Amino acid sequence: MFGGGRPCAVLFDRDGTLIKNVPYNGDPDKVEPMPGAVEALRRLRAANVSVGVVTDQSGVAKGLLSADDMDRVNVRVEELLGPFDAWAICVHDDADGCTCRKPASSLVIRVACALEISPRDCVVVGDIGKDIQAARSSGAHGILVPTPQTRPEEIELAREVARDLTEVADRVLSATPRSAPRALAPGSSAWAQMLGWSHW
Repeated sequence: MFGGGRPCAVLFDRDGTLIKNVPYNGDPDKVEPMPGAVEALRRLRAANVSVGVVTDQSGVAKGLLSADDMDRVNVRVEELLGPFDAWAICVHDDADGCTCRKPASSLVIRVACALEISPRDCVVVGDIGKDIQAARSSGAHGILVPTPQTRPEEIELAREVARDLTEVADRVLSATPRSAPRALAPGSSAWAQMLGWSHW
């Protein structure tokens, strides 16, 4: 399932994966964990598996919420789910032409760099095809956890699908722990993308 042993980190999409999807939510009081999220994260942390968040928040670019609103929601996420080792957030809209919005790989690479590991040692968990494409393009392992909003073709195209976050944790923790993570080598294309070198 995981080449080389247990992943060093699990990176989660936020809305629809860690918390229930409230479109363009800027209200911390509307944050509600997805079923199994609290326990899955507890188990991963207890096993020394790093946890991170990779999330698109285009509502900021659209003017539907402020960056401060987004930050307050993220604070509430950590109050309910516990601290994450790293966050990577894209606040752009499709028309901005950024290099970070999923399905681009930059958010995954950014968190891997922050954790000082290779994206190949990460699992990316999300509820839509763009999350899985971001995993694939960065060299990470993608697991789709469908919701009623997930399109059937996204499920069909996903290489790995789990029923919920409990099953994700089961799969990750059933893998044999690796002796040491693979470092992200300076000079690699992933390292260059993290630094924003667009010619790679």
